[in-house]
Amino acid sequence: MQINLLSDTVTKPTQEMLKAMLNAEVGDDVFNADPTVNQLQAKIAELFGKEAALFFPSGTMANQVAIKIHTQPGEQLICDKWSHVYNYEGGGASFNSGVSCKLIDGHRGMFTAGQVLENISNREDIHQAITSLVVVENTANKAGGACWDVNELKRIKNICKEHGLAFHLDGARLFNALVAKDEEPKQYGALFDTISICLSKGLGCPVGSLLLGSKKHIKKALRYRKVLGGGMRQIGYLAAAGIYALNNHIERLAKDHRNAKRVSEVLKAVDYIKKVEPVETNIIIFYTKDFIDDVDFVNRLQIENILITGMGEGKLRMVFHLDVSDQMVEKLIQVLSKLKFK
Repeated sequence: MQINLLSDTVTKPTQEMLKAMLNAEVGDDVFNADPTVNQLQAKIAELFGKEAALFFPSGTMANQVAIKIHTQPGEQLICDKWSHVYNYEGGGASFNSGVSCKLIDGHRGMFTAGQVLENISNREDIHQAITSLVVVENTANKAGGACWDVNELKRIKNICKEHGLAFHLDGARLFNALVAKDEEPKQYGALFDTISICLSKGLGCPVGSLLLGSKKHIKKALRYRKVLGGGMRQIGYLAAAGIYALNNHIERLAKDHRNAKRVSEVLKAVDYIKKVEPVETNIIIFYTKDFIDDVDFVNRLQIENILITGMGEGKLRMVFHLDVSDQMVEKLIQVLSKLKFK
């Protein structure tokens, strides 16, 4: 029995999801003729109170298209130094849109409205890149699935309105935040100009993300998706998985959160762990004590058929998801409790 905690992207479709995919009615989406993807796009747009949505093969492409929509070459976006759009999208903001990133030194991947205000460039100064976009990530991946305070997001929204800035949410794990904080999708739909949402993480789909926004934004997004090679044909098979996930896999995210919290308490109790970051959702970030080699720690678990991510400098990550059973959690706890280091 392998326990794969590398990421929530490792999930495989359930039998019920596969059945929904096999029975999907499909057409050619490039001709806007796939009824199932049209249904998915309409469903999630309505859920968040947005005018429209567009299916993408990846969250990275959805984020990159959002940046393209809101900026012009030579401009600048504001994001946290730990943000996905800066660290894990291959320099796409500069490559695709010709924009730079003004990095905020936030707390656990999150920043304040005051920090945004401090980092907006002076448009009258020809030496500075014009700030045109603010990007936040909820949950914050590198911070261990931390959730933003929605009231702080409202304050940032007000700053954006006052200064004519667009506001984009990288909501790859947004449903984890909604479940953890008992919040409603429409709260976020009202705050952001565009939102990207990943279907292939906690929601358990094999592939796919969605970008939500106004009809005007999504019309632009359709063109940019085509330019980036994202035009797809019978994607109703994938969209059917998304519809199934939205109907069946949101509330169950709370189980992943409980599992992460439970295992984090075990990690706090053993003598070889130095620190465990606060756990709000499905991700645990923790640190081994200085005398333990983190690569050795990962290998020790791998011998037990447990896969986790080493992030360097003693920092490690576990991510819980729908393919982690109760039996797996019990074995993981047993292994962690018995590990010994000299």
